[in-house]
Amino acid sequence: MPMRFDLHMHSCLSPCASLSMSPGEIVSRVKAAGLGGFVLSDHQSARNTPAVAECARKAGIGFLPGLEVQTAEEVHTLCIFDTVEAALKMTDWVYEAMPKRVNDSETFGDQPVVTWDDDIIDMEWRILAMGCRRTIPETSAKVHELGGLYIAAHVDRPNYSVFSGLGAIPDGCFDAVEFSRTADEQIYLPKVEGYTVTRSSDAHNLDDVAKVWSEAEISQFNVSSLKEVFQNKTVLISPRLTAF
Repeated sequence: MPMRFDLHMHSCLSPCASLSMSPGEIVSRVKAAGLGGFVLSDHQSARNTPAVAECARKAGIGFLPGLEVQTAEEVHTLCIFDTVEAALKMTDWVYEAMPKRVNDSETFGDQPVVTWDDDIIDMEWRILAMGCRRTIPETSAKVHELGGLYIAAHVDRPNYSVFSGLGAIPDGCFDAVEFSRTADEQIYLPKVEGYTVTRSSDAHNLDDVAKVWSEAEISQFNVSSLKEVFQNKTVLISPRLTAF
């Protein structure tokens, strides 16, 4: 039986996400939806992946740590890893190339780093809503150096996508592309010919968790299995939503 999974989800660490997106609540929604696995991909940071990993472990749900990196081209990209350690190394590399400006929570939103049981242990001081100076080719090389997968996020969107920012997908950088919840396949499939397509919720609040999904014949939710189905182009995606 194919496994359904969601490769793009945010926690309360992302300044644009609801504070209700705590590790425990996310995992509860994922389990209730019947997903076999999911990825946490907060903006520019993986600092909440240790807590979510612990909740997923306790619930017996497949989990991979990641982050959504806004590159120098102002394009959103997904970085997915097998281990929290690799995701945190990626975070450090991204942080080195971010503006050294302190977050204004009233302007951009709160950025709490939490434990698995929702205790706040830190407030991330960097402005995670801002991008970094790393280019797409540089970010791709770093992700692959750390053993991860690199996906072009919501390629159909009119902003922060490869098509809005560059007009095309850079050759040799991405392992797959992502359609948003409302992407019309008839319009966008011809534009991404040759790439495996995923669809993810990009959930910023609990009601959006698992509204859409991807699925494939995989027995274990890990980078190796995902890489194989990406290369074989055997991923199926859920129907689009008619409203965001």
